[in-house]
Amino acid sequence: MNTEGINILVQKLYQAVDNKDLDYLDNNLANQVRFRLGNNPAITKKSAILQGNKQFFSSIESMQHTIEDVVYQAPNKPNTIKVSCCGTVDYVRLDGSRHSAVFSTFLTVQNGLITDYLVFADLSGL
Repeated sequence: MNTEGINILVQKLYQAVDNKDLDYLDNNLANQVRFRLGNNPAITKKSAILQGNKQFFSSIESMQHTIEDVVYQAPNKPNTIKVSCCGTVDYVRLDGSRHSAVFSTFLTVQNGLITDYLVFADLSGL
């Protein structure tokens, strides 16, 4: 995957998250994947990751990510790409009030599927 492909992957991933698209996540997360959001413990069971995202998606009205930077890292395995991105996410709570947070995400992609999905953001304001 070239740099254009990685940019597209990041954009599609965050568009899917903004759309609360669990099918996209199901199709683009590897069966063996690690997901961590903020200070929560890492989850490695794909079904639990999808369920956790479903619960989070239902706890907010909407969200909109703005990607400010995408950085490519040297892979340490064949057919593996590492990328990090950062930006701002604007949330609308169920009561209509708003909250914004900065975030950083670290992704590992192997053979086109996400195997590591680590999100760092302070969501305490939600």
